[in-house]
Amino acid sequence: MDDARQIYSDIIGLEHHVSSKRPRMSRLGRAAQFAPFAALTGYDEMIDETERETDARVELDESRKEELDRMLNYLLENRHTAGAAFTCFLPDGKKDGGEYVTFTGRIARYDRLSRSLVLDSGDVIEIDSIREIEYSEQL
Repeated sequence: MDDARQIYSDIIGLEHHVSSKRPRMSRLGRAAQFAPFAALTGYDEMIDETERETDARVELDESRKEELDRMLNYLLENRHTAGAAFTCFLPDGKKDGGEYVTFTGRIARYDRLSRSLVLDSGDVIEIDSIREIEYSEQL
């Protein structure tokens, strides 16, 4: 400690410098200069994505697939009067699994080539993703 006093003896007694050109920095601003930086950019987002849960796709048995086909044929034949609520599996773009979403409306168009339905709302539904159909003459 005595060595440091000897080395800096010419400046130890001087007053602290205050700039006349720049305003004094706040304590919060000074503390931010020494705060830890994000060395692993994207790490927090990766953790959040890992924690996000998805649903597993339910595989339907043959009898359920036949029942859905009958309902779908009925809706296609009566598309101008009958509406339905279609519960479909939408795969997640970032990880395994997905979520089940329900679309409601009347069938506006059926595309055999892509095996999809277009509802009057503009929603496009892949037929193979349908898990449940509830139809009604009142929709």
